[in-house]
Amino acid sequence: MAAIGFVGLGIMGRPMLRNLLKAGHTVVAYGRTSAKLDSVVAEGAQRASSNADVGARASIVITMLPDGPEVEEVVLGANGILSGAKPGSLIIDMSSISPLVSQKIAAACEAKGVDFLDAPVSGGEPKAVDGTLAIMVGGKPEVFAKAEPILKCLGSSVTLTGPASAGNTTKLANQIMVACNIAAMGEALTLATRCGLNPEVVVNAVKSGLAGSAVLNAKGPMLIARNFKPGFKISLHQKDLRNALQTAEANHVFLPLTAQVQQMLSSLIADGEGDFDHSAIATFVESASHVEVKVPS
Repeated sequence: MAAIGFVGLGIMGRPMLRNLLKAGHTVVAYGRTSAKLDSVVAEGAQRASSNADVGARASIVITMLPDGPEVEEVVLGANGILSGAKPGSLIIDMSSISPLVSQKIAAACEAKGVDFLDAPVSGGEPKAVDGTLAIMVGGKPEVFAKAEPILKCLGSSVTLTGPASAGNTTKLANQIMVACNIAAMGEALTLATRCGLNPEVVVNAVKSGLAGSAVLNAKGPMLIARNFKPGFKISLHQKDLRNALQTAEANHVFLPLTAQVQQMLSSLIADGEGDFDHSAIATFVESASHVEVKVPS
């Protein structure tokens, strides 16, 4: 197997890298935080000295970073991946970023003869750990075919959604639905709790009906247990909705629900909750209503 480069060793990146190692791939890793890099090297990854070194040593490089500016710096910056990459190699950006940034990076890669896919994911840390992420890919079909076996080491659903940047447009649609779903769940369970009901019973009563969803199954128990350990941080979801609103403005689309939930997220960040799991979106409604969703004692 050819060596796979990996840059971005955060909550999502480290378990994804581990799954590549488990599948038998040689992984060349780099990250700015030495402790995180030391950790994955101890698990079997090879240490790179820079982003450019990753590009030079691996014919396929995966990036998993917080936002567009970080991806631009790592891929296009001085001593970036593209400066070390050889023609015919492939960069797969699995970060969730603006489609406009994906298009810029795709164009820069094409100018150097390097293939590019944008392949953001959904599922949070639990699905990154067990390798069952939903992966939404943008790029050329023949490049997707080359990358698909590798992506299937990381996700149970791998879908080509269109040309470059289509993956990130699809991810924005996903993030709108997830955020609005969590906010609606928060309103529903806050109302039920205020009316004297046990929210756990309410979740169990509705989850097999039309209101049931993966969001309710995953985030409802976290809210009720007051467990906001981040699988996906509020600050990152706020970034995604900001990108969605900017994309909507550029395409003359009106997103009133997204705008309202994005403001809720901004308020939570201002209150110091940006590093909480996005299930804590529901706490905005709790706070405004002076109700805490929990099992009665």
